[in-house]
Amino acid sequence: MAIKNRKKQEKSSAADADQKVRELEENWKRALADYRNLEKRIESQQQAFVRLANAALIDKLLSILDDLERAASHLKDDGLNLVIGKLNGVLDSEGVKAIKSEGEAFNPETMDCTEMVNGPKNAVTETVLKGYTLNDHVIRPAKVKVGNGQAIRS
Repeated sequence: MAIKNRKKQEKSSAADADQKVRELEENWKRALADYRNLEKRIESQQQAFVRLANAALIDKLLSILDDLERAASHLKDDGLNLVIGKLNGVLDSEGVKAIKSEGEAFNPETMDCTEMVNGPKNAVTETVLKGYTLNDHVIRPAKVKVGNGQAIRS
C-alpha cells in the first residue's frame, strides 16, 4: 500500500513538475517576444527621431535654396548655378523631391492656393513657392495660384 501511494505521489510530482516546466517555458517565450517587440519599437522611435531631425534641417536648407534660386533668376552666374545644382543633388540623395505644380491640377494634399486668378479651372497657373516631399511625405506644400475657370483677358 505504501508503495502504491509513493508511486502515485511520484507520478503526481512528475506531472506537477512537467506542468511547471510548461508554464515557465510559456512565460519565457512571452518575455522574449515582449523584448523583441521592445527592440523593434525603440528602433522605430530612433528612426522617427532621425527623420524629424532631418526634416527640420532640410526645411532650413530649402529656405536657402529658395534664396539662391531667386538670385539665379536675376543673375547669370555659372558658379551660383553650380551651387544650386550641388544643393539639389544633396537634397535628392536624402529623399527630397520637388512637387510638380505648374500646369498640374490643384491638389490640396500637396499645394496651398494663395490666389485665384483667371485661367483654366482648378489648374495651377503659377508657382509662388516650390513645395517638397521627403520620402513621399509633404514637408512643405507648394504655394500656387489657381485658375478660377474664367478666360484670360488680353
